[in-house]
Amino acid sequence: MRFKPKTKLRIMVLLTHELMPPEVIPEGVEKEKQPWRTEYDVITALKTMGHEVYPVGLQSDLAVIANAREQHKPHVAFNLLEEFDGHALFDQHVVSYLELLKQPYTGCNPRGLTLAHDKALTKKILSFHRIAVPGFGVFPKGQKVVRPTRLKFPLLVKSVIEEGSVGISQASVVHDDEKLAERVEFIHRTTESHAIAEQYIEGREIYVSVIGNKRLQTYTPWELVIKNLPEGSLNIATGRLKWNPDYQRKVGLVTKPADLSQELQRNLESISKRIYRHLNLSGYARMDYRLSNDGQFYLLEANPNPQIARNEDFADSAAHCGLSYCQLLQKILTLAVSYDSFGQSPA
Repeated sequence: MRFKPKTKLRIMVLLTHELMPPEVIPEGVEKEKQPWRTEYDVITALKTMGHEVYPVGLQSDLAVIANAREQHKPHVAFNLLEEFDGHALFDQHVVSYLELLKQPYTGCNPRGLTLAHDKALTKKILSFHRIAVPGFGVFPKGQKVVRPTRLKFPLLVKSVIEEGSVGISQASVVHDDEKLAERVEFIHRTTESHAIAEQYIEGREIYVSVIGNKRLQTYTPWELVIKNLPEGSLNIATGRLKWNPDYQRKVGLVTKPADLSQELQRNLESISKRIYRHLNLSGYARMDYRLSNDGQFYLLEANPNPQIARNEDFADSAAHCGLSYCQLLQKILTLAVSYDSFGQSPA
């Protein structure tokens, strides 16, 4: 039975211009291999729910938003931006602009985006609140790579700001100072950002979806499992593993409800809500953890505005709790309309 909301909304969907999806998928095109699949799924679902939907592609001009508001008078902006003008950090400024316009929007507020986008700052804040994170060091561009003596190998090297496993491969895990320097230089060169090296923790990869502003809800913890992990490879979510469907099938990638004891699950849900609040997040987010062999959860990353395509971790986790894809999008819209940037509504 198709879900229909009680109130029909005019929705301005903000997306990167290059990710504007087709209205109908051309014959022979596999949606799962397209960079616009999230945009397609969200826009298509909102239309089937009866909302008026106006996709707005952005490149480097915020006037596009003002013009779209003037033309369509949207009740809410559905924010699918992950960057602006080619910069990963600039999406938070677009959200600040929406707040200046007093335009309701989905997803996270600017302060939460600022804190969570900086992986080092996130770990410093959470360490202060005694939440377990891997030991780490930051290696700025243009400076000699000197490893702090407290930082022990093996280390996983990645960008301090990029998301979606950008720059992460099996070679990201290093075991000596020479390889550390090589990988840091690689991150500097390919992502044009500072590098962070964090202690590699052997264990299970667990994701927790959190939704809400003040009253928070978690969905079923989700686990990434690689059934046919090549010999000598590590269980890490590389860029290839995350975005290449053919490779996913080859290595037997499965994401599924995490098999956890009730105690571990309660602990994980409590930690996730604490992290969400400490980082001033709103809307919805996904927490990425390592569960070590001794039962300790380590927060790897907090991801506001995570991937919400159909059949991806966030939507699947919500579905496991009885929420259809359209119901999930409607909940995200409801949170957006009720959000108060100064006080945060209790929604």
